[in-house]
Amino acid sequence: MKKVLSYLKPYWKQLVLVVILLFVQAICDLSLPNYMSDIINVGLQQGGITESAPKAIDQKGYELLTIFMTEEDRQTVADSYELITKDHEAYTNYLEDYPKLEEEDIYVLKSDHDKEELNTIFSTAMMSFTSLSEEMMQSENADVTDGSSIHIEAIYEMIPMLQTIPQEKIEALIEESSSSTSSLASQVGPVFVKMFYQELGVDTDQIQQNYIILTGAKMLGLALIIALTAVLVGFLASRIGTGFARDLRRSVFEKVEDFSNVEMKQYGPASLITRTTNDITQVQMLIVMGLRMICYAPIMGIGGIFMALAKSTSMSWIIALAVIVLICLIMVIFAIAMPKFNKMQKLIDRLNLVARENLNGILVIRAFGTQKFEENRFDEANKNLSKTNLFINRIMTFMMPAMNLIMNGVVLLIVWVGAHQIESSGMQVGDMMAFMQYAMQIIMSFLMIAVMFIMVPRASVSGRRIEEVLETKLVITDPTDPKKFDSKKKGYVEFQNVNFRYADAEEDVLHHISFVAEPGKTTAFIGSTGSGKSTLINLIPRFFDVTGGKVLVNGVDVRDVTMHDLREVIGYIPQKGVLLSGTIDSNLRYGRPEATKKEIKKAAEVAQATEFIESKEKKYDSEIAQGGTNVSGGQRQRLSIARALVKKPDVYIFDDSFSALDFKTDATLRAALKDYTKNSTVLIVAQRISTIMNADQIIVLDRGEIVGKGTHEELLKNCPTYYEIASSQLSKEELM
Repeated sequence: MKKVLSYLKPYWKQLVLVVILLFVQAICDLSLPNYMSDIINVGLQQGGITESAPKAIDQKGYELLTIFMTEEDRQTVADSYELITKDHEAYTNYLEDYPKLEEEDIYVLKSDHDKEELNTIFSTAMMSFTSLSEEMMQSENADVTDGSSIHIEAIYEMIPMLQTIPQEKIEALIEESSSSTSSLASQVGPVFVKMFYQELGVDTDQIQQNYIILTGAKMLGLALIIALTAVLVGFLASRIGTGFARDLRRSVFEKVEDFSNVEMKQYGPASLITRTTNDITQVQMLIVMGLRMICYAPIMGIGGIFMALAKSTSMSWIIALAVIVLICLIMVIFAIAMPKFNKMQKLIDRLNLVARENLNGILVIRAFGTQKFEENRFDEANKNLSKTNLFINRIMTFMMPAMNLIMNGVVLLIVWVGAHQIESSGMQVGDMMAFMQYAMQIIMSFLMIAVMFIMVPRASVSGRRIEEVLETKLVITDPTDPKKFDSKKKGYVEFQNVNFRYADAEEDVLHHISFVAEPGKTTAFIGSTGSGKSTLINLIPRFFDVTGGKVLVNGVDVRDVTMHDLREVIGYIPQKGVLLSGTIDSNLRYGRPEATKKEIKKAAEVAQATEFIESKEKKYDSEIAQGGTNVSGGQRQRLSIARALVKKPDVYIFDDSFSALDFKTDATLRAALKDYTKNSTVLIVAQRISTIMNADQIIVLDRGEIVGKGTHEELLKNCPTYYEIASSQLSKEELM
């Protein structure tokens, strides 16, 4: 998987940008519950007032609160406030904000004050007064945090009595209030400040409205940022994922192009198709979704835990319990699903194999009437894959209700515990709501991680399968120090005591093969089925490498030149003509794109393909279907021959390439071919004596050994194997 993920290196800048954007999005997501908490706590319960130190206070209120301050705190407050009278230069401005200034002087907070220190001083004083009031009035049912139950005029009437309380009692109240919960202090302070503002004629409803609108605007801004980052992350993740898949698919394809027959046999076309498509898609999906989930979920989960603890440490056990249950659930699902993921890709391979065999062999299947058998075979492979998919999907469908049950259980638990804490003034309603939101974010983070736990195993299996292809050690490779062909031996093909054995075979299939094929001459190979003709021919373009001896082309061992240079001087016509989708013209130009129209027509004429090409409406621009399925076997073979002729190589290899031609076309083609290839070396593998009887050199193979070499007439006299083959095909008169 490490090699596969290395294809992400070109996208490291975009990856860093995605992580930054996700971090920004996570911060915004984590901030939203806090703002919601502020709207409830401050906007609704505290009337939009956030501070315990009032911006302005009348003289009675000032006198009341300074009773419950230490000498040092009184001095700090005195230094922070100034008395505004009618003679003050800013009287008119203050009068607009505080209408009661017209009736009496008030204290206004200076701009250069220590906000935090003053809030602490005033909140302590207000708590001290509240505690004393409850004690004196013995009003256990009075809720001092509720402004509706407190009347400011009644409080002011208590000032003369409060001033008579001993200082020791006041100091004890101050000390007790200093140690009270910050939650209660933050509620009491704004209630008093609101009453002071109302006493001064301030529009407190407008303060509340402004606060809610401003906080809501901040939440809306955060939501827009979240939406924007989500869109950008999705866009970048898609670009990275598709680019990664494109590069990986190209590398796999290039690797497969270098495979010899040995590697192709190891994997098989069906498996290679699955690895190039489905497996890479699985890894691509992991990249696209993982970039968001793998990075985003931990940030949200860890950040959510810290933010939740900041709201209430006493309810942290609820989150811990939920996380433990989630981890147990994920581990159980992972243990059950993992073996199925390992099996999934092999089942897809099997389905592709059966489908490919059916499509390729459809004519044979119909000819033998085995459609029902093949349907059952496909149905079995399809059902096995479907059962595995259904099993995994059932696991997924079980997980979602389980996650919902856990989330709803956590919500109920938070409401139950939080309600008791709100009743005891240990928590505010907004904080409980925020804690609930953070708990949901934490659980959703673990849900994302759970989804990744499901995706990662399947993607890792696919990654290993792709890696297998990329790391396959090629049997046939280019030399580290390649040689150049000998221009003096152009066209020469020489076998020097060649032996060959297939991989894992018990014995050689070719034994001590030695011969020389010269330019301007035709060398033919004949023998019974399985004698090694095609194997011998495949050693020349290095489809296989010899296990002993040497194969020389243009005077150089084929293993000492690059495969590109070697195959550039060879025109290969396989036993089964293979055409590619496109046009007749594009197929004929396949080996030499720069060929002229005249050269194309000449090659088609020599290959006896002109007649059927000219009969088509679009002639050379006529479409060729994939594999050449829209032309006959003979036409396909003639086009394959013409394609090699256009290349004009030094060596032509015809691997039983005339088998689909009738005798007349065969004879005409060979006659035209002799003149066209007069300066090249021609190697022909054939089953028909008539195809090769005019060759300059005929090599007879039997069980991988050369049992005869010479002309047609010489072999009839000296080689019993050749005579046996000839006598089965020619009349007695032709054998004379």
